Amino acid sequence: MKLLSPRHHGYVDYAAIILLLIAPLALRFGPAPAAVCYATALAHLVVTLLSDHPLGAARKIPFAVHGALEFSLGVGLLASPWLLGFSAEDRPRTFFVAAGIALLLVVLVTRYTAGLISRPESYGRYDRYDR
Repeated sequence: MKLLSPRHHGYVDYAAIILLLIAPLALRFGPAPAAVCYATALAHLVVTLLSDHPLGAARKIPFAVHGALEFSLGVGLLASPWLLGFSAEDRPRTFFVAAGIALLLVVLVTRYTAGLISRPESYGRYDRYDR
């Protein structure tokens, strides 16, 4: 069941970015996990701002492509403790696994094709089609 509309997905995206930015300080990560968090937050911010959804700024990336990028980001978050060598650190490992699973769940419950076929133009200010 697809529960999240493109607008609500945008809210979740910005909340995830903020969480990725504050987690290293709040959970006292070492340099490697902190750098991964900041790089992931920056990448997610760029993708979110460039995506074609109601809260996107430039709307250059189709929303379905945004979903594929988020899926790969979720898998990357899950694997990063082992790939980047900080799996022995409990707090960062737990955070990255939880964040990866949460992001994959968001991908599963988002309607990425909402209005994709019938919408010839970008979203308007209030989630209506500009005509």
